[in-house]
Amino acid sequence: MLNPVVTINIFQKQANPLIYSVDQVIFEEGEAGDFMFGIIEGEINILVNGKVVETITSGDVFGTGVLVGIKNRTYTAIAKTKCQLVSLDEKRFLFAVQETPMFALHVIKNYSERLSRLQHMV
Repeated sequence: MLNPVVTINIFQKQANPLIYSVDQVIFEEGEAGDFMFGIIEGEINILVNGKVVETITSGDVFGTGVLVGIKNRTYTAIAKTKCQLVSLDEKRFLFAVQETPMFALHVIKNYSERLSRLQHMV
C-alpha cells in the first residue's frame, strides 16, 4: 500500500487545493457527486445518519464511490479541523493513476474498507 507521504505528494500535484474551516460541510449524505477528495492536511469526520463513524486524516481519500458508479453520497463529510483538500474527477484520478499506479489500489482498498465498516454498522 502507498505510504501516506506518497499519497500526499500525488494530491499536492493537483491544482487549486480547497480550504475548509472547522465544522464546514464538504458534502452531505444523499447529495449527487462527481469527484472524490484527498486530504493534504487536516482531519475529516465521516457521519452516517448524523453520527460520527470515522475520522480520517492527511493522506486519506474519501468520496471515492462516485468513481465506481455510486451517484449519491453515502455519508456526510465535515471538516473536524481546518483542512486542505484536493478534488479529483475521473479524468484527474486516471492521470494520478498513470503517474502512480499503486494509487488505484490505495483508493480501491480505502473504498472497500470503508464500505465494509459502514455495512457492519447498519
